[in-house]
Amino acid sequence: MDSVETVRRPAGAGQLSAATANPRQRGGGIALMLASSASNQTGAAVGATAFPVIGPVGVVAVRQLVTALVLTPIVRPRLRGLRADQWWPILGLVAVFSVMNLSLYAAIDRVGLGLAVTLEFLGPLTVAIAGSRRPLDLGCAVLAGAGVVVLTSPGPTTDVVGIGLALLAATAWGCYILLNRTLGQRLPGLQGTAVASVVTAGAWLPIAIGWFAAHPPTAAALGLAIGCGLLSSIVPYVADLVALRRVPAPLFGTFTSVNPVWAALAGWLLLHQALEAHEWTGIGLIVLSNVVVSVRGFARTPAP
Repeated sequence: MDSVETVRRPAGAGQLSAATANPRQRGGGIALMLASSASNQTGAAVGATAFPVIGPVGVVAVRQLVTALVLTPIVRPRLRGLRADQWWPILGLVAVFSVMNLSLYAAIDRVGLGLAVTLEFLGPLTVAIAGSRRPLDLGCAVLAGAGVVVLTSPGPTTDVVGIGLALLAATAWGCYILLNRTLGQRLPGLQGTAVASVVTAGAWLPIAIGWFAAHPPTAAALGLAIGCGLLSSIVPYVADLVALRRVPAPLFGTFTSVNPVWAALAGWLLLHQALEAHEWTGIGLIVLSNVVVSVRGFARTPAP
């Protein structure tokens, strides 16, 4: 009943936004961003282990279907009655969900994790720089970007296609931030994300059928892809949508620099991959930039 009543409530009526959030609410948004990035990196590692059997396309297909299957019975999205100004960000997210995941996985397969993640971060970094006029915020965005470069230490590559795919993922990630914020302002609760996930799953269903007919999956590979869907789609999409109602898009864009940090720490703790000096230096730069931005997010006075 709550979801039905929520849909009938006029969009924008009494909704929380980054401009009206108090310091405590912004602190909750920052905590959600941390949880989102940690879950996303864990899910990516889980999904990558299924590549040898079903490939990036298979993993992305399962991710989209799992997202819709989980969100639909919980949120009970209603596609009827949506206005044109609500449909266009939904359709934008449909494209972004697919392009962002598939292009990043394909880029990792071609140029490696370090260079792909570094290039992908250009998307949210651009959002952070373009959305702020304060010199300190711009400096923190640049510092975070430098930290990602130092941490991942990308090497030279002649794979133009791989670089192009990583840049495409960066563009999609930047669009995801802006579209998710817009959708969160125009539809209450998780309605926007749920509708987008249903439409995305409908588009990917025939792709999944054809792909798995040509690449028969194993039970283990499907299980890993499902785990990837839960950790890299459900948790981040929900957490990001709620967080973007509490923190400004520039703060969100800068804070995404913590993603490579989670990846490096996960490799150290779970895969016993020792971190080198330059990796610890990169982590320090990224953490410093996020601390400064987070403190400003707490202290900034909400707009009347």
